[in-house]
Amino acid sequence: MSDRRTSNHSEVTDFILVGFRVRTELYILLFLLFLLVYAMVLLGNVGMMAIIMTDPRLNTPMYFFLGNLSFIDLFYSSVIAPKAMVNFWSESKSISFAGCVTQLFLFALFIVTEGFLLAAMAYDRFIAICNPLLYSVQMSTRLCTQLVAGSYFCGFITSVLQTSMTFTLPFCASRAIDHFYCDTRPLQRLSCSDLFISKIVSFSLSSIIILPTIIVVIVSYLYIVSTVLKICSTEGRKKAFSTCSSHLGVVSILYGAGSFMYLTPDRFPELSKVASLCYTLVTPMLNPLIYSLRNKDVKEALKRLLEKKNTIL
Repeated sequence: MSDRRTSNHSEVTDFILVGFRVRTELYILLFLLFLLVYAMVLLGNVGMMAIIMTDPRLNTPMYFFLGNLSFIDLFYSSVIAPKAMVNFWSESKSISFAGCVTQLFLFALFIVTEGFLLAAMAYDRFIAICNPLLYSVQMSTRLCTQLVAGSYFCGFITSVLQTSMTFTLPFCASRAIDHFYCDTRPLQRLSCSDLFISKIVSFSLSSIIILPTIIVVIVSYLYIVSTVLKICSTEGRKKAFSTCSSHLGVVSILYGAGSFMYLTPDRFPELSKVASLCYTLVTPMLNPLIYSLRNKDVKEALKRLLEKKNTIL
């Protein structure tokens, strides 16, 4: 039996990404929707990085984190969206074994990194609002760099563990992945081995990532709300809530969809695909919109950048 499983596993050279189970006529609509959202992801996140890097007034910890957030959003959506759009027109809908490994590894790397980065951003807002006089001292360049580097390190370690554990499973049930990209749970469904240990490890990894970062965000914002309510100035209170509400909106979408995907029983494949859309495309599209449209500094920096270009022309 062991030899048979090893043989079946070694014969897998590619997979089929089933995608969305809809009528063929709707593929064109889905393609256009993906294309529109992905174009907005590219435009918004590249634009945000360009504004932050070119305007010296935005050389602050908050915008350092925002720049990294845009970079992460840009890359993990690019890991998913182009292949999904190609498959809307492809009859085979195949992805090579190496391509699937790469897609899962990069997606896990960036999505986990984003989770830790959002927790770091919550801590940054906590220091800025609750200890403003010590902000420049506590949120030093060194600490900000360490927080971002630590986020990438956690993402890398988690990705290595998750990817290696997933692709050492024997795949002998089918080559058809019931998803629009390579993800752990749909791949586990293809295995003919006992998944108890694999599922326990996956759940433990997800819990270690999601729960502590959510706790950091919740505790930070409880202190923030408590401090903001003590502000006498209506304008100051409004500004503080405006800055924090945008961050909370992004966190809610990402963690809500992520919790549904990885901390609940795997019983609703189609709902899982919709939840996946929230953090693979919707969140990367919304992040630059939320942080630019609701941020006076970014809007002013964009205005200065456009005026500079008009002057050159």
